[in-house]
Amino acid sequence: MTLDEYFRLGETITLGSHRFEADEIKAFAAKYDPQRFHMDEKEAEHSVFGRLCASGWHTAATWMKYNLAKREDAATGEWAGPGPQPEFGPSPGFQNLKWLKPVYAGETITFTRRALAHRALASRPGWRLLTIVCEAHDSTGAKVLEFESAVLVKAG
Repeated sequence: MTLDEYFRLGETITLGSHRFEADEIKAFAAKYDPQRFHMDEKEAEHSVFGRLCASGWHTAATWMKYNLAKREDAATGEWAGPGPQPEFGPSPGFQNLKWLKPVYAGETITFTRRALAHRALASRPGWRLLTIVCEAHDSTGAKVLEFESAVLVKAG
């Protein structure tokens, strides 16, 4: 198995789906993004959103939860490549974060990722930088979240 096959370059991987309930939206907002349209239905009705919606940070954090769960599932699989199985490390960051559509209370969102490329890191022998596109879609298929992320992978 090559690293391209292991990372499934170009293939969209479904990470899972999550229903955003009002109580969860309010709890996250109270702790991390206490804007009124995330915490109170009446306030949300009078906002640009028109009703209660999740914080974009809540949506992004939920993407991460499902991504890590899927990565843990994959790590338990059989590695058939040369050398030791690749080991995921930290992320040096992300770019182009876009909250394209509000995620309203009661909506189910499906999270995906797609690996684009990987390259060796001269500054860290044995490590590679994997670039991925991260997305979330509502039940109509409309994209609600997208960003590009990088992750360090020990592979060698």
